Amino acid sequence: MEYLMEFGLLGLFLGSFLAATVVPMSADVLLVGMLVAGSSPVLTIAIATAGNWLGGLTSYAIGRSGRWEWIERLHVKRESLESQRSRIERYGAAIALLTWVPIVGDVFAVALGFYRVHFWGMAFWTLVGKCARFVTWYLIYLLF
Repeated sequence: MEYLMEFGLLGLFLGSFLAATVVPMSADVLLVGMLVAGSSPVLTIAIATAGNWLGGLTSYAIGRSGRWEWIERLHVKRESLESQRSRIERYGAAIALLTWVPIVGDVFAVALGFYRVHFWGMAFWTLVGKCARFVTWYLIYLLF
């Protein structure tokens, strides 16, 4: 992750994008690192949110494609998708608020696509959830 920090806000964007897709890493660490380095909080939160949001939309698109070889590259198993079906039928696009949660968030994003939940609703709730996550990290940073 230090390598990404060398690229500043571009590194934050790329790291945030990758953290929401195929690379097991923490966008939160990158966000806090940029804040410690003196980056503008508003710009840092906006860029981290944009990267993570677009990564989540990519996971949704992979799920929507229904191509198992792509889905499995995200380390999502068929059983995981099937177990999310009842939650998605119950909560619909609103479950996208939880796509920021480590481990299960990626499964939710893929499952929302796989079960063809309305794109714009999912995109909105994903954006809200991911932005709230980074704002929360900023507030925690301010406390310490």
